[in-house]
Amino acid sequence: MATPLRTGLGGGAGGRSNRLPPEVNRILYVKNLPYKITSEEMYEIFGKFGAIRQIRVGSTPETRGTAFVVYEDIFDAKNACEHLSGFNVS
Repeated sequence: MATPLRTGLGGGAGGRSNRLPPEVNRILYVKNLPYKITSEEMYEIFGKFGAIRQIRVGSTPETRGTAFVVYEDIFDAKNACEHLSGFNVS
């Protein structure tokens, strides 16, 4: 049985006073991924919502099942987050 994805807008480096609010971010943090998901599969899922700059899939025992997806555009990231939160990956 597939577990629903959990997506959220990622944080950035702390301590900066000129940071954008968290809802204005191009980086998605994704968890509850299958351990064997590939970057190519992630591009297929998340690429439907806009141009992607980078995807980093966790590969260590501590980070397996997670990924960071960096979009070129803030609005594409927000749209993907809204549409894919709770999405089931088989």
